[in-house]
Amino acid sequence: MCLCLSLSGMAQVVINIPNLSDGMKAEPIDEVRFIAQYELTSVPDTLKPDKTDNETMMLKVGDKSSQYYSYTRFVTDSLFREQIRKSPDGRVMNRQSSDANPGRQTAQVFKNYPAGKTTTLDQIASSRFRCEEKNEIPQWELLEDTLTILSYPCQKAVCTFKGRDYEAWFTTEIPRSEGPWKLQGLPGLILRAQDTQGHYRFECTGIIRPQDEEKLMFGADGYQPVSRKDLNTVYKRYAADPIGYVTSTSPNMKIVMKSPDGQDYRPKDTPFNPIERE
Repeated sequence: MCLCLSLSGMAQVVINIPNLSDGMKAEPIDEVRFIAQYELTSVPDTLKPDKTDNETMMLKVGDKSSQYYSYTRFVTDSLFREQIRKSPDGRVMNRQSSDANPGRQTAQVFKNYPAGKTTTLDQIASSRFRCEEKNEIPQWELLEDTLTILSYPCQKAVCTFKGRDYEAWFTTEIPRSEGPWKLQGLPGLILRAQDTQGHYRFECTGIIRPQDEEKLMFGADGYQPVSRKDLNTVYKRYAADPIGYVTSTSPNMKIVMKSPDGQDYRPKDTPFNPIERE
C-alpha cells in the first residue's frame, strides 16, 4: 500500500489508516441521555501560539459513563453503522472506505468504563492502543464568579490537572459531574474550560437529547493494552519521525509526502504539545 500526502496547509502531520471492523464489533455499554458539542481550540506549536487547530468534539453522556471524541469520527461512525445496516457483508462499507476520517483529535476518552476507570482508545497510523487508568478527579476550587453560557447560569472553578492549570465554568442546571476530555468532578456540566496558557480551550456550543433511543458504543477489539507512560512514549516517537514510525510499524506501506512546491519531504520533530504533561 502506498499513501501519498500533501503538507500544504497542514499544521501537524496526521497519518491514520482506518480500520473498518471497529463499527461492526462495537457493543452498547450505556444509554445516551444527552450529547454536548464542544469547539476545541488547541495550540500544536508552542513557538507559534497564534496558530491554532480547531475541531468539533462530542461528549455523549450516559447513565453511568461517557464518551468524548471527534465529531468527524462521530459522523464517520454513523455512516459506517448505516452502511453495515444496509449491507451486512460489508460491500458498501468497503467501497466507501476511502472517505473514512477519524479527525485530527484521534483519541476517544471513555470515563467510568469499565467502572472506576477511564479508558482511552487511540490510533497512531495503523497502531491501535487501549489505555485504562483509574478515574482521576481534579481537585477543584469553587469561586464566586458567575457567567451565562448558552443561557445557562455558570459558576467558575479552578484546578491543576495533568500538568496544566485550568479555569472552568459549570452549570448546576445540568446536574451531571461531566465535562470535555477528562475534566469532571464538579456539581454540574462543564460548559467552558481553558488552561491558563491558552493552549487548550473547550467551548460548549450546543446540547441535545437523542430523539430516539441511542446507545453508547464501545469497541476495542485489536487494541493493544498499554500504560499511560508507554502511550506517551509512542506519541513522542511519532512526533519525532511520523514517517519512520509508520514504516517501522507497517512495513508493507510506503509513505510519500510532498511539500507545497511538490518536493519529497520527510517531517522530523513535528510540533508536540500534548494536553497531558504528566
